[in-house]
Amino acid sequence: MTEGTLDVAIVGCGIIGVNHARAIALIPGMRITALVDEVPAATERLAALIVDELGGERPTTHAEIEAIPDGVSVVVICTPSGSHVELAERAVARGMHVVLEKPLDVSMARGRRLAEIARDAEARGIRISVISQHRYDPGAVAVAEAAHTGRLGRITSAVATVPWWRSQEYYDSGAWRGTWELDGGGAVMNQGVHTVDLLLWFLGTPVEVFAHTALLAHERVEVEDVAVVTLRFGSGALAVLHATTAAFPDQPVRVAVHGAQGTGIVENDQLAHLWVDGETIDRTADWVPAGHRLGDERDPQAFADGHARQYADIVDSIRSGRPSRVGVPEALMALATVRGIYVSATTGSPVRIADLIDGTVDDSEVRTGGIA
Repeated sequence: MTEGTLDVAIVGCGIIGVNHARAIALIPGMRITALVDEVPAATERLAALIVDELGGERPTTHAEIEAIPDGVSVVVICTPSGSHVELAERAVARGMHVVLEKPLDVSMARGRRLAEIARDAEARGIRISVISQHRYDPGAVAVAEAAHTGRLGRITSAVATVPWWRSQEYYDSGAWRGTWELDGGGAVMNQGVHTVDLLLWFLGTPVEVFAHTALLAHERVEVEDVAVVTLRFGSGALAVLHATTAAFPDQPVRVAVHGAQGTGIVENDQLAHLWVDGETIDRTADWVPAGHRLGDERDPQAFADGHARQYADIVDSIRSGRPSRVGVPEALMALATVRGIYVSATTGSPVRIADLIDGTVDDSEVRTGGIA
């Protein structure tokens, strides 16, 4: 590693690995020097993209994480969700910082294990960060600031919807897609986890969830393609979450946070409306000027820009020694909320999030559609 440069290895060279490569290329002081995937064609495709499109030097390619050269500082894990903790543990054992694509993993047992690993790693100066790029969107930052500083008054409720479409071909494209073991869930875990994370950021610690899930529009899939959830927070605030991959065509993700003195609404990653301080004037343009609007994240460059904002924070945390803004504790709370949704849908009963965090409730047996 040259002075001031963090050498990066990407583990998992599929679509998400490509998106991370695009984001890393935007960050001064980071360079991709190694790629890991058990499919040689995947590493070759990404290596060619790094050279031909991103203007980087050709990285070395490997089949196993243990083959990563010793000079690598940061390991970015973009493999199926159920493999995240195992690979993170192997990277930390070599003294490397870790960036995990969301979610943290798909089971609370492994999530609690990673929390232990992260505490030990922090003591050794090793950072583990989990991608939650929407916490860095200007619109989400504005709503969080208004909520946390009291500009919305007492937060009373929130409504979040993730009305997306995924074709049957999407689920058929990979044997791991739509499985409990590796995907860890469907519309909530895979597509809606970022929105769950924003709800927690805006409203605070969740206390209890109650959920219904169903598989209505897809075949050969173990997990849900629609979920409706109610959440109760420690402040007393209540929220409703709707997530689906069975809404044709895709509609914008929308999160509305309501308080006694104001409301903040994020739609399609943009600040759509913001009322504060008990006034009826929409202050959206004051908080996020037009020049700070985001591009459509379906565009590869816009996707990379979103991740790059978080990577800038990760680099600063590594160099300064401070924790990253989204680490294992934040990601574990989001995972517990999602797993609580699945446990509730399976049992037909409310689930306390604290019981999942401490292991009182077992989340290993979940299924779509509720009680058999």
